[in-house]
Parts: sequence; structure tokens; C-alpha cells
Amino acid sequence: MATWLYRLGLGAHRRRRLVLAVWLAVLAAAVGTLIAVGGKLDNEFTIPGSESQRAQDTMAEDFPAAAGTSAQIVFTAPEGSTITDPAAAQAVRRTLAAAQDAPQVAAVIPPDKAGTVTPDGRTALAQVNYDVTRSDLDDGTLDALEDTARTAEEAGLTVSVGGQAYGNGVLTPSVLELLGVVVALAVLALTFGSLLAAGMPLLTAFVGIGTGLVGLLAASSAVTVSSTALSLALMLGLAVGIDYALFVLSRHRTQLAQGMDPRESAGRAVGTAGSAVVFAGTTVIIALVGLAVVRIPFLTVMGLSAAATVLIAVLVAVTLLPALFGFAGGRLAPRPGSRAARRAAAAGEAGGTPEGERPPAVMGRRWAGLVTRRPLLVVLAAVAALGTVAVPATELRLALPDNGTAAHGTPQRETYDTVGEAFGPGFNGPLLVLAEAGAAGPDGQRQAGAVAARLKELPGVVKVGQPQYAPESGRAVISVVPGGGPQDEATQELVDAIRADADAIERETGAQVSVTGTTAIGIDVSDRLSASLLPFAAVVVGLCLILLLLVFRSLVVPLKATVGFLLSVGASFGAVVAVFQWGWLADALGVARTGPVVSFLPIVLMAVLFGLAMDYEVFLVSSMREEWVRTRRARDAVVDGAGHASRVVTAAALIMFFVFASFVTTEDAIVKPIAFSLAFGVLVDAFVVRMTLVPAVLAMVGRGAWWLPRGLDRVLPDLDIEGARLDREPPAEKSGTPHEVSVSHVTAD
Repeated sequence: MATWLYRLGLGAHRRRRLVLAVWLAVLAAAVGTLIAVGGKLDNEFTIPGSESQRAQDTMAEDFPAAAGTSAQIVFTAPEGSTITDPAAAQAVRRTLAAAQDAPQVAAVIPPDKAGTVTPDGRTALAQVNYDVTRSDLDDGTLDALEDTARTAEEAGLTVSVGGQAYGNGVLTPSVLELLGVVVALAVLALTFGSLLAAGMPLLTAFVGIGTGLVGLLAASSAVTVSSTALSLALMLGLAVGIDYALFVLSRHRTQLAQGMDPRESAGRAVGTAGSAVVFAGTTVIIALVGLAVVRIPFLTVMGLSAAATVLIAVLVAVTLLPALFGFAGGRLAPRPGSRAARRAAAAGEAGGTPEGERPPAVMGRRWAGLVTRRPLLVVLAAVAALGTVAVPATELRLALPDNGTAAHGTPQRETYDTVGEAFGPGFNGPLLVLAEAGAAGPDGQRQAGAVAARLKELPGVVKVGQPQYAPESGRAVISVVPGGGPQDEATQELVDAIRADADAIERETGAQVSVTGTTAIGIDVSDRLSASLLPFAAVVVGLCLILLLLVFRSLVVPLKATVGFLLSVGASFGAVVAVFQWGWLADALGVARTGPVVSFLPIVLMAVLFGLAMDYEVFLVSSMREEWVRTRRARDAVVDGAGHASRVVTAAALIMFFVFASFVTTEDAIVKPIAFSLAFGVLVDAFVVRMTLVPAVLAMVGRGAWWLPRGLDRVLPDLDIEGARLDREPPAEKSGTPHEVSVSHVTAD
């Protein structure tokens, strides 16, 4: 692989104008396609084939208004008056009449018909039904509904409009979200000591992100793409796009400082650091594509979207970046006498420090020396610390977000809070029970009534609505208001109780019952995701072991990396529970409401963090392995290898952290916890696991860290991601300069 990538880098450098033109053409084609076909995001989370989804699809045949999305209008009279006062009642009637004529409205259920007027008469709740899903609402539909409230407001009533029709919108990056890019630029400038070098990873990352996101938006016209998928692709594509370019550029500048010809250096950088980038990117892509094993369409699309963005970032790093090296020429070389030039020279022309001499005491080497001095103590302390942080993960609860997690001040949040206070939390997420009677006509209607009476007897039921009956099919829809909110455990218990009681209800009434509605669908999604977590974890852990076994040809390194990954994941889960369920630092982070965590966060976190952890593992441990192969001094190889790679790994981890952390500032109830978990996970994995625990374990094991049974050694393919073959057997295609310099280290400038 290294030889092939070497030739690719040389070709991109030589044909730089063509490569740049191709990438610009691809970006222009994606933009043109988006303009031509448009794009529309769909934030509906469903599971085809689940009981709730089958019932929803069946219900749509006879009750399209009930099967579609709905909105709520809450009227509150001033202190000392009631909603039934003549002036107030007239304002309510006029508002609801206007709502009936609003775009796409299928039906309006007034408060007196629904029985949703508080005992004191001050608050009334009306429901507005649409016969389409939330994603099929036209632009301006909800604005038109909100405009109907002006009549009641002019009469002195307080009106709020919300409900299920309102959901999480598309994340629009603000100044705070873009702050991560500014910090990334600062980190790159400090790492390279050059604005030209610092700007190059950002430029290539923007090209990759632009191509990926525009292409994803264009694809949304044909497939279902959620705004969360777009946000995840943006976060991940930006982070890995900068990091992958950082790794290749760092190698290129080191080689230039050592006197290598710019064209040869471009090929060598792509062949060595580029090989590690391809491997690291492949692990991220495999983990994200692995989300398809959960068999939930929206999660599959989310994984494929993010994987496509990572793939583009890898292609940019090994093609567009060496082409830009060609335009920059020797100007990317560190200035003579600068710290970057001195660090490159310290690596030595033979790729390492001469026998008997010690490398300069850079920060990374000093840290590695410290943690390997008493490795057992460091290992115990690190494991204990991570285990302590992971303790809250035992209380992890999962659910899909509702309007109660929306930002304060938004219409949906105000309506949610008002309804919960006035009528009870269950009115924010009523269940729908589909009763399929054994007979049509009056007999079927009597059976539906018997089902409603039976449902009233169940514990946890606050209110059961009058059945809506379709005499032709014998089907009826019954609204059931639980005592708890959509995310409460009591509501899930009620759903389970109705399903467990379905056979008894059929024996007594002759009707088959199924639970559906937005709340039940959300519960089914969370249950499927919870059940898939352990199998998915097994797949990820298995991949971790196999991939690292192939790369490092060692038994200890894969086992240590896998355990470290699990520690990082556990600590991230613990931090998420502490903040988003227990409320620690919730105000500081702008968490709108504490409660269950978005149900697909654990699987997304495991997939993404697995790939990123392998990035740091490869770049750090490969440098240690190179030192071991060269010197056969186990502890010195760990310390010296960490000294070579720590600077670039530190810069990459900080960039990742700040990019993810900048998205924590968003008010999106789905993106915020995902961004927080990724930022925390990257920080812990890079600095506690990879740069502390890994050197300590390898130093403690000594020479055994690099042992592999001979039989297994002969069977396993040699991936050569370090590019050793480029030194042993230089490719025939040369730049015309003597091959003098070894490039065996991933050193930062």
C-alpha cells in the first residue's frame, strides 16, 4: 500500500493543476446537482416492521388525520377570568375556524369536544391534525398556523402553538460553532510556526466538507436524510479532514527540513503518513458503515453519510494535498534555525538518533519518560480514574428527544411546559391505540367502545378519548393519555402493559389492539437501539482486535488498544449521564432539560470514537514500533517513539476536541449531547489512554509487547503502513534526486 500511495503522491504533485481542476469540478458538479434537484431533510425517526409502525401505516388508511403529525394550540385566560367568558370563547372559536382554513390542516379538535379545559376554566387545549408527516409539511405551514393566534391574543388571551409538528430543525452553524475552526487554525499555527502551512489543512478540509455536505443535501431528494445526519457529517468531516491533512503535511515539512526534494517528499509523505491516514480512515468508515447492522433506516443513512464524508477527507489528503504541495514548492519547509527545523534535524539522516546518543528532551518524550518510570502505578491510577468517571454510565437511560428538550423560549417548548403544568405531562405525548374489530358496522363500534372501557382500567392511564370509528373497515383509533411524559419510564411501562394485555383484550372484546403514535414509535426505536448496543459493541471490539493485529503484528498491542477503547467509551458514557441526566454543569453547558439521553447516542459514539481512537493508536504506536525495529531497546523505543509522535497527536486531538466542543454550544437537543460525548471521548482517549496508559503498558510488558507467534506471523499479510518498503526497495519512479533520507518517524514540525 505504501508503494502505491507513494506513486499516487508523486503523480498528484506532478499533475497538480489537473488534480486541483478535478476537485473543483467535483465540487461544482455537486453544487449544480443540488440546485437542479433540491434537497429536503426528514427528521422522522421510524422503524419499519415494528408494531407501532405497522399500526401507524394501517391507521393511515382510515384515519389519515390521526396518522399524520399534529399541533397544539393552548389558550390561557388572564387572572380572574375564564376561557368560557363570552369574549374569550368567541376569540377561541374564531381562532380555531381560522386554523381549520390554514394550509394542510385536516381537522381541528376544539377543547370542548376533546374535554381539555382545566377545572378552573383558565386554560384550554385544542389539537390541529395534519394528514401528512412532519417532514412533509410545506414551508410556511406552521407560520400560518401561528398567525391564526393573533385573534385570541388581541382579545387578551395568552396563546402558544406547539406540539409534535414542531421538531428539531436543521442545525445552522453560528459564530460559536465556527469557533472550533478558529481554534484549529491557532493550534495549526503553533504546531507549524507558519500561516501558509497552518492554512493548508483548513483549505483541504473545506473542500472535502463542501463536497460531502453539498452531495449529501443533493442525495436527500432521493433518500431520507435527517438534519442530525448532516450535523454529524459536518462535525466528523471537519475534524478528520483537518487531522488527516495535518499528519501528511507534518511528515512533508519534516522531510523538507532534512533536505529532501519537494516532489520526492510529497510522494514519501503520502506513502508513509498517507498509509496511516488510509488505514485510520478505513477504520472510521468501517465502524460507521457498521451502523447498518442495527437495521434502523435513519441510523443507517446517518452512518453512511458520515462515512462518505470521511472517505472524501481521506481522498483529499492523498490527492489534493500533495497537489497543493506542488504549488507551494519549497516554501513549506521550516525556516532554517527555527524550532521546527531543529526538531527535524534531530531525527537524524538515518531516521533516528545514533547509537549511544539520546534524543532531545521534547515535551512528549519527557512525558513518556515520566509515565514509564513507574508503569504499574500509572496503569492502576489511569484505570481507576477512568473507571470512576464511568460509574454514572450504569444509570444510562435512552429515549428520543421531545419538545421538552427544545430550547427555552421556542414555541414548542413554551407550549410543552404550559400543557404539562395545566393538564399533566401525559398530554404532551398521548398514545394511540388501533383497535381492529372482528366485525364492521354497529357491532364493530360496540367492540371499539369495549376496548376503550378496558383501557381505562389499566394503571397509569389518565384519560381515554372517544373512539374514532371507521364502519367500513371496523377499525377504530383511541387516544390514551398516560400519567407520565413521553420520556418517562411510566409511559414505557404503560405501553408494555397494553401490549401484554392485548390477548386478554381480544378475548374479552373481540378486537385486536396495537399501540402506536409518536410516543410509542419513539419507545420502539429506543428499545431496538438498546438491544443492538451489545452486539454492535462486540462487532466494534472484534474489528479493533483484527485490524490492529494486522497493522502491528503483535498480540499485546491489540488487546491493550481494545481495553483502552472500552475505558474511553465507558468514561464518555459516564460524563454524558452526569451532565445530561444528573444535571452536573447543565446550566454552564446550556442543557435545556435533564433526562434520558438521545437513544442513538451510544451507538454513534462507539462507532466514531472507535475510528478516532485507532487514529491516535496507529500514529503513536507505529512510531514506537519503528524505534523497536531499529534499536531493539523496548523501553527506549516507547519513550523515543512517543517523543517523535506526541506533538502531532497532541495537535490532532486538540483540533478534534475544539471542533466537537464548538458544537456543544448549539441548542439542538440531539446534536448537543453527541458533540459533548465526542469531545469528552477524544480528550480522554488521546491524553489519558493513548499518551499515558499506552506507554505505561508497553513499558511494563517490555519486549513481549512486540511478540507474535511465528505461525501467525507467516499467515498474516504485511500491510506496511509505516512505509518500510520505501526504504528497503525504493520504487523505480524517482524525482531525479539521490535517495538519502530515511523517513521512519511521524514527527511534527
